[in-house]
Amino acid sequence: MLGGRIEDVQLEDQIQTSYLDYSMSVIVGRALPDVRDGLKPVHRRILWSMFEAGLRPDRPYRKSAAAVGDVMRKYHPHGDVAIYDALVRMAQDFSLRAPLVDGHGNFGSVDGDPPAAQRYTEARLAPIALELLRDIEAETVDFVPNYDGYEQQPVVLPSRFPNLLVNGSGGIAVGMATNIPPHNLGEVIDAVVHFIDHPESKSKDLMKFVKGPDFPTGAIVLGRDGFRDAYETGRGSIKVRAVCSIEEASNGRQRVVVTELPYQVNKARLAEKIADLVRTGRLKDVADVKDHSSGREGMRLVIELKRGANPQVVLNQLYKHTQLQDSFGVIMLSLVDGVPRTLNLAEMIGYYVDHQIDVVTRRTRYELKKAEDRDHIVKGLLIALDNLDAVIKVIRGSQDAEEARGKLMTQFKLSEVQANHILDMPLRRLTRLARAELEQEHKELLARIRYLKGLLKDPKKIRAVISEEILEIKKKFANPRRTQLKADEGDLDVQDLIAEEDVVITVSRAGYVKRQPIENFRRQGRGGKGIRGANLKEEDVINDVFTTTTHNWLLFLTSRGKVYRVKVHEVPESGRTARGTYAANLPGVSISGDEKVQAVIDLKEYSEGRYLLFATRKGMVKKTALPEYDSPRTGLAAINLRPGDELIDVRLTDGKDDVILVSRKGQAIRFRESLVRPMGRQTAGVIGMRLAADDEVIVLGVASQGEELISVTHQGYGKRTPLKDYPVKGRGGKGVIGHTLTKKTGLLAGAFVGSKDQDMFVISSSGIVIRVAAADIRRVGRASQGVRTMRVEEGATVVALAPVIAAAELE
Repeated sequence: MLGGRIEDVQLEDQIQTSYLDYSMSVIVGRALPDVRDGLKPVHRRILWSMFEAGLRPDRPYRKSAAAVGDVMRKYHPHGDVAIYDALVRMAQDFSLRAPLVDGHGNFGSVDGDPPAAQRYTEARLAPIALELLRDIEAETVDFVPNYDGYEQQPVVLPSRFPNLLVNGSGGIAVGMATNIPPHNLGEVIDAVVHFIDHPESKSKDLMKFVKGPDFPTGAIVLGRDGFRDAYETGRGSIKVRAVCSIEEASNGRQRVVVTELPYQVNKARLAEKIADLVRTGRLKDVADVKDHSSGREGMRLVIELKRGANPQVVLNQLYKHTQLQDSFGVIMLSLVDGVPRTLNLAEMIGYYVDHQIDVVTRRTRYELKKAEDRDHIVKGLLIALDNLDAVIKVIRGSQDAEEARGKLMTQFKLSEVQANHILDMPLRRLTRLARAELEQEHKELLARIRYLKGLLKDPKKIRAVISEEILEIKKKFANPRRTQLKADEGDLDVQDLIAEEDVVITVSRAGYVKRQPIENFRRQGRGGKGIRGANLKEEDVINDVFTTTTHNWLLFLTSRGKVYRVKVHEVPESGRTARGTYAANLPGVSISGDEKVQAVIDLKEYSEGRYLLFATRKGMVKKTALPEYDSPRTGLAAINLRPGDELIDVRLTDGKDDVILVSRKGQAIRFRESLVRPMGRQTAGVIGMRLAADDEVIVLGVASQGEELISVTHQGYGKRTPLKDYPVKGRGGKGVIGHTLTKKTGLLAGAFVGSKDQDMFVISSSGIVIRVAAADIRRVGRASQGVRTMRVEEGATVVALAPVIAAAELE
């Protein structure tokens, strides 16, 4: 050995250390994209090199070999084949949802044909690629030296649109891999804007905007469980199926025509696979496979069937044995601060938004400094013009520029920069017009500086700028979704394909249920005649009406204390005057005999820490944990009723509220819900209110749902009373007067806890529904009889009222 020393090391330790170093190099420097711009180093270097070389969309194409050579020489000292392959993929409209390179020539095909050699093809940046690089000159990202220290390259691109989700990414590192599907630009931008406005958004919230993957080759995604798992956990498996149709040929035979393939499926190899299955006898009913695809007609793979073949059976066999149906394994792995992390949808968008906040903040600081520097110079020039004769005298009396600079700085208190610009000022700037231009520029610069400082002081304004700019990108580049989303035959969650819409649910006392569009109702003033809501039989009246969404559960609680559940979208939609569907005819509901639907609960999910609070006609109350009712079984026992008693109402609570019971004779009692301990489903409960022999409980309310008790009598007299007027008592008392009743007012029809800011429906026994603003009803004390709220028809009475839910305001 010439110098140095020999050190003994364990081979096992050395191999382990070296392999770890190698694996981290592959992970960070080659195989995984950065969460901020969605690019791997090679793609980032290609885009930056092409941008630096002036290969803009408005410039002529340039040989791909030149672009590859620049990248290899300046930034990526690896083989030119790998660089060219990366450039080619960015130009393929069947690989990227938004291609970043505009290629001219043969860049390959969905059949797996290789691209032409780089010396033949030409390339330049695609218009949307400029959005990845926009503002890079404004010091928005950090730069580092290249491999030899002669050039500077960006660590990450500004990426003014979420490229990682739009174009996806795939790569195999050491011990890990990433496989992120492409998405629709418009949908992703909508999700980003929503996240900017609501930073606490979860993946579930963002899935209202990001409907699912949107592959450049179109096709059909079957079911939503796969990408729902991916969006919520970062991993999932998506079932993708080709778009196929069945046609009849001129010879009378039928054929299957494939017009769209699953993402990354090679059409030529697919045709070979089908032919191989025919040869081996596994597809006996296929006569021939022909590729009629063309640039004008698009993809058209024709599978000719034998005479008498069942095309649907053949199609199912093709789905099973070929890539006409394929799986896309989603692994949303990317680099976060140089560390590989599996992210859900909300985290991925969150990191992108953080990056945009940093980019816009840095750009604003850059523009502020630039404006302040320019304003400093303009102020110096204005000083010179204000003292023009003295400035000329100083300059003429100086031996050289250095002396003139010093005298100007001393005499007029100028900076060196200002003095230099005065010395460089041409004589044409001494005109009055030039002065006016400088004064106008100074005014505009001051306004610009104030605006930029305002941005930096207010994070909300920064977020607003990001939203505005990214929506401009959507307007310019977004296009319709290509990939269809359909339910898988095996999917149990049918509501995935049901649009979530606000609707009005009406339930009659006889158990007829009706779903109507929310637009069917309109507000009327106090004392109005209303609109006819349903053509009901004389013995039937509307018992309940409320707003909900088509994705919610409806819990039907019956007079016998049973509970049935139905999805809102399973309730048939009916016209305004239709009776609706009898509850017993809804899926899973089996009401029989004299059993009636007595209460309906609108429920999003069965949450822990929430309870169902029951009240019976004889004054019993019971509280049971909500999850105890989460069962697919129909007709669960909700409460154990005593002989002669029946269920009158149920409320959803957190177990810590005040309970209010109101009787038919206008008595009301208020007590702490904590006095009602949680019980099991099949229990009777405890005494909530002691009643007179001829009285009964008609209303159950909870204090947290408003500030007032709003009540209406049979003859339409209503009032609002502050809840503070109802003292908190112990459970089991007789209560206090809640509504003074007379022969003119009639008995109490109903009441609810609410506020003056909401509306309510008042329902008569003849089926008339009127919507009234609570603010139109007079606020009075407990002992008042109220004012006329609804003019009922002769022989009819008010039978029910219900608040309009504010989250789905009716128009």
